[in-house]
Amino acid sequence: MYTPLIHSLRMKALPLKHAPTLFLKAVIVFLGALVGLLCVFLFPMLWRELAHEPQLGSVVYPGLIGLYLTPLPFFFALVQAFKLLQYIDTNTAFSDFSVQALKNIKYSAVAISMCYAAGMPLVFVFANLDDAPGAVLMGAAITCAPLIVATFAAVLEKLIRSAIDLKSENDLTI
Repeated sequence: MYTPLIHSLRMKALPLKHAPTLFLKAVIVFLGALVGLLCVFLFPMLWRELAHEPQLGSVVYPGLIGLYLTPLPFFFALVQAFKLLQYIDTNTAFSDFSVQALKNIKYSAVAISMCYAAGMPLVFVFANLDDAPGAVLMGAAITCAPLIVATFAAVLEKLIRSAIDLKSENDLTI
């Protein structure tokens, strides 16, 4: 038996072509919320604990300032990634807007890496205090990880740029 009440309670199905981008958008929002919570709760606690340590000396301030500056390019890159997913949803992925978003993600990743590099002297001091040479290797890996993202964004940027050029060339010949 079909009734209008049952029909009105049914949820509208999400088109399957938007499901992967919807999942990626949810991941972006989750990562933004997680980093926002870290900024609100963990960073002030670190500042209180480390700012008054006499054995750290003046190394602590560049490290903490680099840690505090890191969320700025991170959130900017998240916004650009969200825009890129919207371009994919609206079938404008191969446009100059996508190239610009990837360029901004690339620059943001390099800025994050520079902020982490500013904190490396603090990692050196911690490694000496705890006699843990692996900490320096971990710090170097964390510093280089955004450079991998920047490289990937640069490759995608060049790929999309060449696809746009090829498309415009084909549009002119037809």
